[in-house]
Amino acid sequence: MDTPDIDYRLAFEHAPVGMVLSRNRTMVDCNARLCEMFGAARDALVGQSFRVLYPSVAEFERIGKRMEPILNASGRYADNRMMRRLGGLHGAFAGETFWCHVTGHALNRAAPHEAGIWTFEDLGSRRSVKAELTPREREVAAQVMQGLTSKQIGRALAISHRTVELHRAKLMRKYSANTTAELVQKLLTG
Repeated sequence: MDTPDIDYRLAFEHAPVGMVLSRNRTMVDCNARLCEMFGAARDALVGQSFRVLYPSVAEFERIGKRMEPILNASGRYADNRMMRRLGGLHGAFAGETFWCHVTGHALNRAAPHEAGIWTFEDLGSRRSVKAELTPREREVAAQVMQGLTSKQIGRALAISHRTVELHRAKLMRKYSANTTAELVQKLLTG
């Protein structure tokens, strides 16, 4: 069977998820879906640090440190996290936070942030953000949704399990949840 030549640039540009090529946590190129998702023109994103897409500098730094050993070990990383829209395009509101599934592949495992390929899937239509959460609460919420225990979350975030339990209790109050299962359901459905 004869297959037609594939235009990889066209495939990148029209992928159903946001895609970014990066160097040292700076966006070197991105596709139209990423621009739409974050409400920004391509020229406003290319050359920018990923920092502009995070709700806070602290989250950008913590997640960067947390993903480095995982990328060193396997070359791949994935999580669900809160991201921030820049706004201005396609009805996106500047500063609005939304749930996003992020997947990455380091091109050099020995220096994982040196160059990478990243995908971003907007989960916002399935998970609306109803409560104002602190950066740490957002991180704990993302881990709770993966079904991790307080001890596992504590190890992943490099904090004590008691601190995790305090954040989980705050999340349960903010979402009016009586059980962890109910909290997860409310986080998933908004």
